[in-house]
Amino acid sequence: MARRIATYDLRVEILLRAEKLTKRYGSVIALDEVSFEIGGTITGLLGPNGAGKSTAIKLFLGLTEPTSGRAEVLGQDAGRDEQVRARLGYMPEHDCLPSAVSATEFLTHMAETSGLPPRHARVRAADTLRHVGLFEERYRPMGGYSTGMKQRVKLAQTLVHDPVLVLLDEPTAGLDPTGREEMLALIRKTHREFGISLVMSSHLMGDVERTCERVLVLENGSVLEEGETSTFTEASETLYIEVTARRSELIAALAARDVKATEEGSSLVVDSVSGEDYDRIRDAIVAANAPLRRLAPRRRTLTELFQSETNDAEDAEDEGIA
Repeated sequence: MARRIATYDLRVEILLRAEKLTKRYGSVIALDEVSFEIGGTITGLLGPNGAGKSTAIKLFLGLTEPTSGRAEVLGQDAGRDEQVRARLGYMPEHDCLPSAVSATEFLTHMAETSGLPPRHARVRAADTLRHVGLFEERYRPMGGYSTGMKQRVKLAQTLVHDPVLVLLDEPTAGLDPTGREEMLALIRKTHREFGISLVMSSHLMGDVERTCERVLVLENGSVLEEGETSTFTEASETLYIEVTARRSELIAALAARDVKATEEGSSLVVDSVSGEDYDRIRDAIVAANAPLRRLAPRRRTLTELFQSETNDAEDAEDEGIA
């Protein structure tokens, strides 16, 4: 799929900006004066159902008006500038594909709707379906597609008009583990090969952790956390060691150097590692003549991080009550 080169650096451009953005549905507050910025990368919009993720996406798409505050896309008001909204792609969560037409007919129509001439629209549709892995199935009616294939078509229609930014609402919904991994890999490939920025709304921390460079966590309509994903999953002081043989000899060699290792699955785990411990571990591996497969610090997962914060908050609340 050919990619038009933008006239500005998408890596530093602020693509979306929320300024004290509020949306109420009667007495329900979906978003409560949230402020944040999203730039040119893959950003995870993470939170439980009802956190305000879908509402935020609809506000940036101009599909609904904020109660107060401002939603900006490329520096312009999201609800008033149709040309700016045309630079966006949107993958809805629900099934929205016409079952009686083929994927190539559907994507060609979407490309023409975006302003491409019919001939160029057909070429763009074919290129985009090739990108998402549906080129061989492009003439089949979409009603006979599997859930995974339908999700790929939905992703393809967000890309066919060459957007600057794509908004994905629960892109792995309904997929089995294999289909989920394939979709996440496709999202990463889209950003890597075409420079398209993506915002991925999800309630699955693992999907965000494996896919997104930045994360914005919403809860009860407010921003709970935001920042680089790596800052939330930074290395801890626990070291994992994997060897292909002579594990018992390595455990003994570590013990001889006052390094305690415990077995966890296929790995040896050493807690509370300091600078000098790394030298002792290296010497023990050499002394045991153990073939090393992996030596790496353990990283926290997003699930562990937010479970820890939730538990801390509950403990503090219990203490306050006591």
